[in-house]
Amino acid sequence: MAKSIMVQGTTSNAGKSFLAAALCRIFRQDGHTVAPFKSQNMALNSFITDEGLEMGRAQVMQAEAAGIAPSVRMNPILLKPTNDVGSQVIVNGEVRGTMSARDYFAVKKTLIPDILCAYESLAAEYEILVLEGAGSPAEINLKSDDIVNMGMAKLAKAPVLLCADIDRGGVFASLYGTVALLDADERKMVKGLIINNFRGDKTILDPGVKMLEELTGIPVVGVVPHIQVDLDDEDSLTTRFSAQGKKGLLDIAVVRLPRISNFTDFNALSRLECVTLRYVERTADLGAPDVIILPGTKNTMDDLRWLRQSGLEAAIFKHVSRGGPLVGICGGYQMLTEKIRDPEGAETGGEICGMGLLPGDTLFYGEKSRTRVCGRVEGATGVFAGLNGAAFEGYEIHMGRTAGDLNFARLTQGQETAPDGMAVGNIWGSYVHGIFDRGEFAQRFVNCLLQNKGLSGEEAVEDWASYKERQYDILASSCRAALDMDRIYGILEEGI
Repeated sequence: MAKSIMVQGTTSNAGKSFLAAALCRIFRQDGHTVAPFKSQNMALNSFITDEGLEMGRAQVMQAEAAGIAPSVRMNPILLKPTNDVGSQVIVNGEVRGTMSARDYFAVKKTLIPDILCAYESLAAEYEILVLEGAGSPAEINLKSDDIVNMGMAKLAKAPVLLCADIDRGGVFASLYGTVALLDADERKMVKGLIINNFRGDKTILDPGVKMLEELTGIPVVGVVPHIQVDLDDEDSLTTRFSAQGKKGLLDIAVVRLPRISNFTDFNALSRLECVTLRYVERTADLGAPDVIILPGTKNTMDDLRWLRQSGLEAAIFKHVSRGGPLVGICGGYQMLTEKIRDPEGAETGGEICGMGLLPGDTLFYGEKSRTRVCGRVEGATGVFAGLNGAAFEGYEIHMGRTAGDLNFARLTQGQETAPDGMAVGNIWGSYVHGIFDRGEFAQRFVNCLLQNKGLSGEEAVEDWASYKERQYDILASSCRAALDMDRIYGILEEGI
């Protein structure tokens, strides 16, 4: 059976996912077979495996760092929030239903057999498993039913590395306070502390590190610097939504819907030198972008209502009336159609008029579409005519079906082909997540927009997958230099 080690954090967004990815890449570089594992993930960024099963993107990233194909076993439970008090519950890649937080807490311990089955299956195949916690292990109101932090560490008999983000402030208090709130048996499982995201002169930090070790009796196994690395984020705590990035020739505005999902679709565009990619949630911030993108959402109908109430729908209509390009992906594509119906209550029930910019209707069903696809653009028009012939690949994950003149692209799924999306004038929509990841497609997309401004096209664009490989190596190199890997290997060997 595999040896295991677990990365927990004092808060959400403390850097657990990236540290786990770094360890996966380091162990792989050192010649070990390694796989990630997170028993329960809550995120709207999800992924479809080759088997058509749904899992969180954080473990996809970590699997890529480990050099292996993502498997739903790496994330047996995925919670996708549908509103402020409820989530769609996905177990082993399949939807179990939508539950309120209270109802889920009442049943989640019954999912332990599913968790253990997935964990033990991976442990039989790999030498090392890198586990990731969620939020904080010191949420004392939730500890009795915990299945993702110390509860999981106990099930897996995994020693714990506890990390905190110093950039947030209060790093010593958060590490010490978290350890202090753990039960005595849990404190014994914490074998190392990590200070993450440090900027500055480490020697100034050293006295505090020494005092922290004396207070907790736990060694600090690394002070990881702030690392400039470009990888997929786990969820809506991402800094991408507020980042003030470079000023490029192209201004791409992505509408930040309240239930935005799979915003990782646009990471492949944001890294291009010619692109400024912004997330917009107010009409005052929209400006005059070169293209507006409506992204995926976990609740198309409610987010369309928000779009209207916020005034952004009217601003988008004004943009389109001037000939401005507009793109919809998945839920954003559904919003562009004429009518959205939900007779089975898959979302909120009833029906709503869409934006009417694409000539089709969307009908929701209770069954979710989950499939990986590849395809080629055939019917792009207007500004985007240069996309015709461009190949792409990605995945579909949605509750609704759209009927109409599906003319944008032709998809291939095994031996079968099917149409996807619609294109009218300078507007197109598609159900395919990850459509911009191929370098050729991203290049053609930005070239269409550049040429619309009277500018020359870009040079060849690297595929997002190969770009990410370089990012994993940067992440691993920086973390290897900052972490006491000899001590971490010792912790791994010793266990608990």
